[in-house]
Formats: sequence, structure tokens, C-alpha cells
Amino acid sequence: MEIFTSILALLAGIGVFIVGMNFLSSSLQKVAGPGMKKLIGKITQNRFAGVGIGATVTALIQSSAATTVMVIGFVNIGTMTLAQATAVIMGANIGTTVTGLLVSLSSLDIGLYISVLAFIGVMMQFINNPKVKNIGGIVCGIGLIFIGLDLMSGAFNNDAIKEVVQNIFSNISFPLLLLLLGIIFTAVMQSSSAMTGLIIVMVASGALTLKSGLFIILGANIGTCVTALIATIGTNTNAKRTGLIHLMFNVIGVVLFTIILWIFQDPIVTFLDNTIQNVSYEIAVFHVVFNVTTTLLLLPFINLLVKITEKLIREKPDKRAKVIKFIDRRLLRTPSIAFAQVHKEIENMASLARINFEKGVYELLNQTGEYEKEINEREDEIDYMNNIITKFLIDLSPLVDSDTEKQIGSYFHVVNDIERIGDYAQNFLDDSIKMKNQEIAFSDAAKKELTQMYENLLKMFDIALKRFNNERDANSSLVTLSELESLTDQYKEEFSINHFERLAQNSCTMELGAFYTSIIANLERIGDHIVNIGFSVKNPTGDESIPVLAQ
Repeated sequence: MEIFTSILALLAGIGVFIVGMNFLSSSLQKVAGPGMKKLIGKITQNRFAGVGIGATVTALIQSSAATTVMVIGFVNIGTMTLAQATAVIMGANIGTTVTGLLVSLSSLDIGLYISVLAFIGVMMQFINNPKVKNIGGIVCGIGLIFIGLDLMSGAFNNDAIKEVVQNIFSNISFPLLLLLLGIIFTAVMQSSSAMTGLIIVMVASGALTLKSGLFIILGANIGTCVTALIATIGTNTNAKRTGLIHLMFNVIGVVLFTIILWIFQDPIVTFLDNTIQNVSYEIAVFHVVFNVTTTLLLLPFINLLVKITEKLIREKPDKRAKVIKFIDRRLLRTPSIAFAQVHKEIENMASLARINFEKGVYELLNQTGEYEKEINEREDEIDYMNNIITKFLIDLSPLVDSDTEKQIGSYFHVVNDIERIGDYAQNFLDDSIKMKNQEIAFSDAAKKELTQMYENLLKMFDIALKRFNNERDANSSLVTLSELESLTDQYKEEFSINHFERLAQNSCTMELGAFYTSIIANLERIGDHIVNIGFSVKNPTGDESIPVLAQ
């Protein structure tokens, strides 16, 4: 029964410890996070600066996993290179050792006093001030960490459970098994800090030998990579490489230290005992030495690590990427050039949408199927461009002056309108396939009406793109565009009436009617999107209004 109670106390202690770490980490990120992100985002090519920034950020936010995930995010959006990310990750591994040093303070006779911080931090949560609440979260987190450590220590005060643990580890004293235990338990707990705390408590209580504890700590350094690897799911190739570099860094370090510790374990343990004489500090210091030494050894080989990951995780060729002709994230360093280039890229996207519009209508009227593959592939490219251009505009927006920022705001609308036109073109293809499968086709009269609307929209498209490219004569083009848009609306009303007359005369079927009414409605909506494009730029009279006719 005592053993069962001790196990419950141990589990409770681990739970409270992890909650405390999460409180501490999340609160620190709220206080320092935005500044830390800017600091990481401004990292230079200097690898020593990268290590320093990684260590500082991790020490401040108390989470190497959070720093690594943040870095993976920067790599994923292209604002950080693999080499820069590697330096930061190395620093993060050093920064995370601060947690072990903090935990080692539990060996001092001040645990009870620090635990009271949990109560103080909770009381601070009732103060209606975000900064005070965040500081309260930090204070509460520290208190909970020491409460968790105290609960874990209490669990090992029982001689029965201490003897059980000693017997277990006497049977699995083989270094590789201990490494595996460290990897598995850290991966499950998703916290190397919790694993470090547990090992410190077990060694301090005598339930685990220092020798075994050091091997488990080494394994924990590999287990902590699981969080970063999970964060790479759904990211681009370079982000996946970043996660792999994090794993490689720790694996290489662990292999080197395991060999050294395995061969010289007795001299190393004796040295630690004689120089530090406190097992809690011995483990914390060993953790620091491991990460600092591994960083110093691998820092000169950052480029080699990058090349290895590039060989292991090859870039998958993306045919869609070739459609991007004018923008590149490196252009963000010169916002004025980036602004001009993104304008060209939007023109490029519009030209693709226009081609698909033409092909889609052709298939609708002729049902040949010859453009089916081409339309589908081009629609995929248009969707891809929509995502890339939108992300580029988001990043460019804060880098420009207020007037340019307003224009960028209008570009968001333009990109959306172009993407919607592409969607309608795809719909036309889908309708043509359905009609062909049902062996039905439009009458010559219906085809003539659809062609009239289509040709009217092509004229509108040309005018809108000229407006977007600043090829205009005062407001005359806007007047023409508005007139043609009104004509499109008239066509829709007129052709709807004609359609119902054909139905009454039995010259059209209900099945065809459903397709026809849907298509002319979509053509009318395309006209609205085209008008939005035409009005997206500042006209000569200074009117910057953007009429949004369609969504």
C-alpha cells in the first residue's frame, strides 16, 4: 500500500512540475515572446550571434522546444536560412540548461519558501492588469515547480519504493538501455526539464546512482527533439531539415558523450563528487557541459550539417513554383522593389485566370474535353499563386509607407477577385463534363447568348487590367467599364427571360435550364470581380474608393 501511495505521489509530483513549467514558460513568452521573435528574426549570418541569441531566448522563455518551434516557423516562411536556424538551435540547447540549474536549487533548504510563490502568483492573477497577471504566472510557475519537486522527493522518502527502484535500475544498468529510457520517457512527457527534475530527485534520494542518472540525462536530450519533429509536420522542406538538424545535433553529442562516459564513467563520477559534492548540482553541471561542449564541437560544421540534411531530405520538385516569376522573399529587403514586383506577379496571375476563363467557356460551348487537364493544372497554379502572393503582401505591408500600405490593401482584394474568377472557370469545365455525361448540349440560341456575355466580359477584363497597369485616359476607362458591367447585368435579365420562353416552347429542357441559369449567374459575378479589379487602383481624380461588388 505504501508503494502504491508513493507511486501516486510521484505521478502527482511530475504532473505539478510539468504544469509549473508550462505556467512559467507560457507566462515568460507573453512577457518576452514578441521581443524574442523580433530578436530571432533579426539574426545575422554570424553563427556566434545566433548561438548567443538562441541561448538568451531559451533562458528567458524557459523552453528550448518553444524556441526550436519558433525557429522552424521562421524557416518555413523563408525569413531564416538553415545555417542561421542551426546556430540558434545550438544556442537553445545551452539555454535550456538553465532549467536544470533552477531545479538543482531544490537541494537547498529553501524549497518550502519558494513553494509559497505558487500562492503569491495565484493571488496576482486576480489583479486586473495583464502585465501583473503574466508576472503572477511566472511566480506561480516557479512555485509549482518546487512543489512538484517536493512531492517527487517525498515519494522516494519511502524505503520500500526506493528499494524497488534500485532493484529495477540494477537490472537495467546497461548504458544503452538507460539512454533508451531517457529518450522514451522524455518523448512521452514532452519535457526534458521534467525528466531532468525527476532524475535529480531520484539521484539525490539515493534511488538512482549518479552514473545511471547521467546516461538517462543524455537520452533525454534526444527525447526532447520529438516536439520539434512534430512541429515540422505540414511544413516545407527546409523546415523539416531544421527539425532533422536539431535531432542530429543531439544525437551526435549524445553518441560522443556516451562513448566517453562509458569508458571513463568511474573517473568522471569521482571527479564530479570531489569537485561539486552535491549530486543535484553535479547533474545540472553535467547537462551544461554536455550542451556547451557539443555546441563548441559542432559549431564549425554548421554548413556540413546543412549539406547532410539537404542530401537526406531532398527538395521535392514543385511544378507550381515555376509559375512565380517576379517575387522572391529576398526582395523584402528592398520594399520599393518588392512592391513593383508583386504588382507584376498579380498581372501574371490575372493572365492565367483570363486564359482559364477562355478555355472554360470554350469547353462549356463545345464539350471537347481537350482543355480539361490544362484547366485543372492552371487552376492549381492560380490557387498556389494566391497563397504565395497573399503571404508576400502580408510580410511587405509593415515595411512600406502609409500610402503604399493602402495600395497593398487593395491588392489583397485584387488577388481574391482573380482567384474567384479562376474558380468560376473551373466550374464551367465541371459543368461541361456533367452535360457531356448526360448527353445534353445548349441550343444555338443559348450558345449565342452565352457568347455575347463572354465577349462582353473579355472587353471588361482588358479594361480592368489596363486600369490596374495604370494604362488609362483619365476616368474614361472607368466609365466604359461601368457601362459594360451594366450591360452584363442587362444580359443576365434578358437571357433569363429568353430561357423561360424556350422552356415554355419546349425548345429547352429543365436539365439544361438548371445549367444555363447557373452559368449566366456565374458570368454576371465574374463581371463584378472584374469591376473590383478595375477600381482597385487610385484613379486620376484621387478617389481611392474600392467598390466590392462580389465576394
